[in-house]
Amino acid sequence: MPKILLVEDNEPNRTMLARRLERKGLAVIAAADGEQGYSLALSESPDLILMDISLPGMDGWQVIELLKSEPATREIPLIVLTAHALVSDRDRVVETGCDDYFPKPFDFQRLFDAISHLLTEKKPA
Repeated sequence: MPKILLVEDNEPNRTMLARRLERKGLAVIAAADGEQGYSLALSESPDLILMDISLPGMDGWQVIELLKSEPATREIPLIVLTAHALVSDRDRVVETGCDDYFPKPFDFQRLFDAISHLLTEKKPA
């Protein structure tokens, strides 16, 4: 069963998305802030990461930068989930090496399709 790390500070959003992913057959590890997300990425070796950008403390961009600099985590597929829907945000997603970008609110089926694609096409080394 593929393991997804969900980093989302909004508890209702985190709970709803985790349940929907679990119903699709995915194991979900959840983090409520950037520090916890970074720590879990290192300790749990998830198959894919879903990262919110607006997080308390260490924001999503800082976590992404750390994850992409770590040999153990740099190849893990990463999808950004954010309320920021500016062209510059999408450009930054590409520049930081993330695999996809979903502005909130997003279509869950489209997100799940992207997750499925990344899990089969871009397996970590």
